[in-house]
Amino acid sequence: MSTNNAPALPVLIVGGGIGGLAVAVALSKKGIASQVLEQSEVFAEIGAGIQLGPNVFRAFRALGVYDAVCDKAVFVDDLIMMDSVSGTPIKKIPLGETIRERFKDPYAVIHRADLHQAFVSACEASALITLTTNTSVESYAQAGDVVTVTTKGGNEIKGCAVIGADGLWSSVRAQMHGNEKPRVSGHIAYRAVLPIDEVPESVKWNAATLWAGPRNHLVHYPLRNWELFNLVAVFHSDRYEEGWNAVGAKDEMMRCFEGVDERPMSMLKKVDSWRMWVLCDRDPIEDWSDGRVTLLGDAAHPMLQYFAQGACMASEDAVCLANMVEQSEGDFTAAFLAYQKTRYLRTARVQMTARFLGDVYHAAGPVRELRNMVFGGITPEDADPHAGLAWLYGGGLSTAG
Repeated sequence: MSTNNAPALPVLIVGGGIGGLAVAVALSKKGIASQVLEQSEVFAEIGAGIQLGPNVFRAFRALGVYDAVCDKAVFVDDLIMMDSVSGTPIKKIPLGETIRERFKDPYAVIHRADLHQAFVSACEASALITLTTNTSVESYAQAGDVVTVTTKGGNEIKGCAVIGADGLWSSVRAQMHGNEKPRVSGHIAYRAVLPIDEVPESVKWNAATLWAGPRNHLVHYPLRNWELFNLVAVFHSDRYEEGWNAVGAKDEMMRCFEGVDERPMSMLKKVDSWRMWVLCDRDPIEDWSDGRVTLLGDAAHPMLQYFAQGACMASEDAVCLANMVEQSEGDFTAAFLAYQKTRYLRTARVQMTARFLGDVYHAAGPVRELRNMVFGGITPEDADPHAGLAWLYGGGLSTAG
């Protein structure tokens, strides 16, 4: 979009997480100013590791953060699925050059804070992006080509459009669709990191590894140039608590992992301080927009973590949305409708696949045996190990799903 056609008011972006910052950067590359409204005191990210599929690296290139992300990422050699009861491998999917050759981009893992900082730095480097903290948005109102948001303190901020990137408990989505509760999965996740010198040699693999057990699983992989090891332990629980940074009870977690292989247990025993969150999502919807207001990332399509695509989908959203705004020549209503039409089926497929994988990972009894037989029945030697993910890793920026 030329500067002559750029709107006089900025786009207001509610939420300063990965998705909110990514769309600010994407819009800036089209010459469009934005103001990111973050409720916290600083722009920072909690959590630990996340996985980055090849599809998101295309978005990183478009957003100009590819090199910054690669500088902090660890490029793992394999995806490994282990049976945590028998301690035997179920499946190993090679990554490295194999996945680069197939999809022209890598598979990596990264500390969430490092990815977030790459976007913060990109925002700070742009004169078109204003970062505002201590601003909790409660509602919006539209009048002509102006959208006004009202904050918790009663202040009003005007913009030419609003993007709700404020996560699972989005206030923008609540006004648009009603304040319905998220769908509680019945699973709870504990996360922690171990210094690399405390990781047992028996599991110190350059891989994103998942130990699948009855009603539980553990994921681990290296972070920050092999300084840390990321651990995420998931198990069934009926607890419900908003947010994702509560203190976890180690005794409860250890009881839920009784009977699994000693190798994953040896890591769980080493960590005394865990942070927990209850895993929730929502059913897919196709209506993300209301005039000059739209949703992005978890506000639009919250998903369980089992497909490792949350940050990837939000980054793809950002690029797609900015492209649609540019193509519509500033008609935000038309742009937002085109954006959601392009994205909703792809994100819905990821949402539903993530739910399915949660059941697969936690299988018990004959279902566990069937899982192991089906997942372990095809090897890289007799079939394309990435064929089943070509729709995901090979699509994204120009493919609806």
